[in-house]
Amino acid sequence: MALQSMTGFARSEGATGRHHWTWEIRSVNGKGLDLRLRLPQGMEALEGEVRRVISAQVSRGNLQVSLSVTTMENRIDAVLNEDALSAVLALRDRLGPAIVEPTALRLDTLLSIRGLVDLREAEDGEEERAKREKAILTGLEQAVTSLVAMRQSEGEALRRILAGHVDRIEELTRQVEADPSRSPEEIARRLEAQVAALIGAAPALDADRLYMEAALLATKADLREEIDRLTAHVAAAHELLAQGAPVGRKLDFIAQEFNRESNTICSKSNSVAVTTAGIELKVVIDQFREQIQNLE
Repeated sequence: MALQSMTGFARSEGATGRHHWTWEIRSVNGKGLDLRLRLPQGMEALEGEVRRVISAQVSRGNLQVSLSVTTMENRIDAVLNEDALSAVLALRDRLGPAIVEPTALRLDTLLSIRGLVDLREAEDGEEERAKREKAILTGLEQAVTSLVAMRQSEGEALRRILAGHVDRIEELTRQVEADPSRSPEEIARRLEAQVAALIGAAPALDADRLYMEAALLATKADLREEIDRLTAHVAAAHELLAQGAPVGRKLDFIAQEFNRESNTICSKSNSVAVTTAGIELKVVIDQFREQIQNLE
C-alpha cells in the first residue's frame, strides 16, 4: 500500500432518471478519521453506507463530504383531500333547498376551495428511488477512488522529501561520529590539559583525584549511545517509508526520538563542529516532523 498524504480533493457527478447528483470530497490533516457529511434532506438514510465506503479506503484525515441532488424534470401530482370533498358535498346537500337555481359543482369551483386539492411534486416509486441511491453510492466510490489516487500522488512526493531528510540526518550523524574531538587521543589530550590548568591554578589539588573526576565527566559526555540510537532510528524511518501504508504516527514518534538525541548531542558537545552538526540536525528534524503532519 502506497503512502498517502492527508490533503486532497475529488468530485464525481452523474444522473439517473430525472435527478442529477454531485459528490465533492475535501480532505485535510487530522489526528484520526473525521467525516463531516452534508446530505440532502430525505437522504439521511445513506449516512451509514457513505461512512462505510469512505472508511474502507481512508484511515486518517478530516474529510468534508457533500452531496447535492437536483431535479431536472418536475412532475406534479394533484392530491385530493377526501374528507374536505365529503364536507363540501354534504354542505351542498344541506343547502340544496335554499339555493334558487342549484347547479352542478364545476371543476374550477372545486379547485378554488382551499385545502380541497393539494398540488405537490410527485414522489418516485420505491424501485426508482433504490436505483437512484445505488447510482449515487457508485458515484461516491468513484470520488473516493479519485481522492485516494490524489492523496497517493502527494504521498509519493512526501516520501521523497522525507527520505531526503532522513538521508541528511544519517549524514550529520556520521559527521558527529567521525569528528576528531571524539578520538581517544584527543579526549586524553584535552583531559590532560584541563587537569594541568587546574593544578597550575591550585597546586594543593590532588592530581589523581582530578584525573578520576575528569575521566568520569568524559564518560558522561561520550556520544556513543546517542549516535547508535540515531543510527537505529534512521534505519527504522527508511523501513517505514519503504513499507508504505498509514505510517504517519510511527514516523512522528521517530521524529520525537530524533529530536531527543539531537538535544542530548548539543548539550554534551565539547566541539564547535559537533555543536554545529547538532544544531543542523535539529533544523532537519523540525523540517522532517513538519512534513510528517501531512502524512496519513
